[in-house]
Amino acid sequence: MLVQVALPVPLYRVFDYRLPADMSALPSASIPKIGTRVEVSFGRQTLIGIVIAHISETDSSVPLNKLKPINKCLDADPILDDSMLKLAYWLARYYHYPLGDVLAVILPSLVRQGKPLDLLITHWRILPHVTDDDFRANAKKQKQQFDMLKLHGERGASEDILLLEGMQREFLKTLEDKGLIERYIESKQAPSPVKLAKMPLDLNAEQQRAVDAIIAAHEAKRYTGILLNGITGSGKTEVYLQAMQAVLEAGKQVLILVPEIGLTPQTRARFASRFAAHIVLLHSGMNNTHRLQGWQDCRTGHAQIIIGTRSALLYPFANLGLIVVDEAHDGSYKQQDTLRYHAADVALYRGFQHNIPVVLGTATPSLEHLKLVDEGKLVEYQLLTRPGNANPATMQLIDARLQSTHQQTTDDGARYDTGLTDALIGAIRQTLEAGDQVLIFLNRRGYAPVLLCKACGWQADCPRCDAHLTVHYNNQAQHSHSYLKCHHCDWQAYIPAVCPDCGSQNLDAKGMGTTRLSENLHAIFANPQTSKDLYPIIQIDRDTTRLKNSWENIYQRINEGKPAILVGTQMVAKGHHFPNVTLVCLPNADRGFLSADFRSPEHTAQLMVQVAGRAGRGDKAGRVLIQTLQPDNELLLKLVKDGYLSFARELLQERKMMGLPPYSYAALIRCEGKTMAATTQALKDAIDILPTAHNLAVLGPIDAPMSKKNSRYHAQLLLLAKDRQQLHRVLNQWWQLATALPNAKYLKLTLDIDPIGW
Repeated sequence: MLVQVALPVPLYRVFDYRLPADMSALPSASIPKIGTRVEVSFGRQTLIGIVIAHISETDSSVPLNKLKPINKCLDADPILDDSMLKLAYWLARYYHYPLGDVLAVILPSLVRQGKPLDLLITHWRILPHVTDDDFRANAKKQKQQFDMLKLHGERGASEDILLLEGMQREFLKTLEDKGLIERYIESKQAPSPVKLAKMPLDLNAEQQRAVDAIIAAHEAKRYTGILLNGITGSGKTEVYLQAMQAVLEAGKQVLILVPEIGLTPQTRARFASRFAAHIVLLHSGMNNTHRLQGWQDCRTGHAQIIIGTRSALLYPFANLGLIVVDEAHDGSYKQQDTLRYHAADVALYRGFQHNIPVVLGTATPSLEHLKLVDEGKLVEYQLLTRPGNANPATMQLIDARLQSTHQQTTDDGARYDTGLTDALIGAIRQTLEAGDQVLIFLNRRGYAPVLLCKACGWQADCPRCDAHLTVHYNNQAQHSHSYLKCHHCDWQAYIPAVCPDCGSQNLDAKGMGTTRLSENLHAIFANPQTSKDLYPIIQIDRDTTRLKNSWENIYQRINEGKPAILVGTQMVAKGHHFPNVTLVCLPNADRGFLSADFRSPEHTAQLMVQVAGRAGRGDKAGRVLIQTLQPDNELLLKLVKDGYLSFARELLQERKMMGLPPYSYAALIRCEGKTMAATTQALKDAIDILPTAHNLAVLGPIDAPMSKKNSRYHAQLLLLAKDRQQLHRVLNQWWQLATALPNAKYLKLTLDIDPIGW
């Protein structure tokens, strides 16, 4: 008897090993079960692999005397069941990725390293006798930290989870010393049945239909893909919560996917306020120990509600009953390296695997999902009204051609352009004076996107990428600690005092990022006598939220409800609830409609509608002002006048006429190397060995949109097919041959199935 092992190596095959002569290396001296980890020798390395099959000695293509023995088996029982192995096989087959590498993506790093599955983790919980009266009036910080732990109920939570949510170790120790909380090592027992902690809200007729459909599919144990197409603020989360109740009460697990890590704390708080349940968070911000604990909780059934980003979908579940993909249109669900899967597609496959409903919730469905509705592969339920019949925010265009942008004067008398029209500034001022908040969306972080010399035209470019360096200022008041940074490879440099080409001191930061916009707003809305801000200006982007707890602190400031100006990138567009924002401004709405990427209008419209949806989510009406230099743009007018669905349907018809996805199926081959000539030639060589009767449209090789990145050159090749199966038949024959070409071993070739960007 031999065992076949999948190893984490970039080879499209598995490897045969014989049993050791000394069977004592194996648990119970038995043959390693399928789905267990084994330690084996591979060349000069020692690797951890997964047993995927047992075969007889005659079935091996390698002579018995050349086979190596297994070093040891690490598990007595399988850590991957049959459904997880089938998932791995499907991922390897559909995305044309080595099975061993697929399993390496699925497994947490500590599992891949051969660590034991059960680790001792410190948990904290509130002692039974403790009440809010045990705190002095001035112990506000301690009370705040105590309330965070209180959200987790009588079982408490692991220290890792609490630290991720913003608790601090010193406060845990202080509260412990005061006899208010205790630490313990959790002994794994069956979780208590889920209970309602708060009564559900009343549903309108549209919401009720959606809830009934999800529950009916769950009770029938029937796979159903559901597109929950609801305008922003229409109560999609309440639909999730009430559909989940039936699933949880039946003892099943529920998985909720969110597109960004920043959404997990507020999502957890929302679900914890409704259900007394064991809730597990899963995302890349966790340490390895916490990931392993979450993986184990999902696998053993201790996790009842699982909230995570796209990688959570690849976890094993003991009793999965429902999958919800929130903001299902979002590009963050597409993995852009290693195994390039799309979480929404994999969610539908897992739902089919387990015979459970899968809900794709969004206010701006992707064209792919609308086509699946047309084909009957998804069932659509629309939510077109907001609870209480609150009206969606109204959209209005501001023609920037008819209004000059606002000019501001510096202390030395110089004038500069703020990038905002007087009409936009007037609306912002009016909203703030009414006691409400304003959100200004600008999807470009930093101070300015480019530094140039007015004398000779020199531009500050990244020496390692085909991109401009972004101007950053750390101190807005004095512009001290200024630097240039590439947002693609993170290369940094000081801003030169003079032009490197001509020596001129006339260097100018052109364009506007969130930092410069915030600075301009400081100048516009400062008190003339004191130069202090009349209203807080809160900048929300990757630069201001990179530190631990920074996003939570910002979120808390916003939810205080005081008049404020929020300046943010696309981080603010994804599912956040800002009840006091009544005005949303988009000062640069034209960029996305001018891109060469055929998907750009769709993605731009989705982003605009999602940002617009942050307005008017409370009791007050909201409005959206879109500042544009192209008020006659047909696509923009269609979006503003007729709404996203009508806009998307028109785009869908255009795609059909042009034979573009989703009416064709794409595979994008990228090649990366030290020279552009080598990468282009490798793709040409790959084209030469394509099957003669491939029936594919071959576009390329051409330079990638960013041809040079991090000192490496990138070219690409696009294959388009009218039939999905035909595309995969060709790839099955061709892809492994292409990667084995002589030139390919000095280059990096990658394959992206169903790419979202070309």
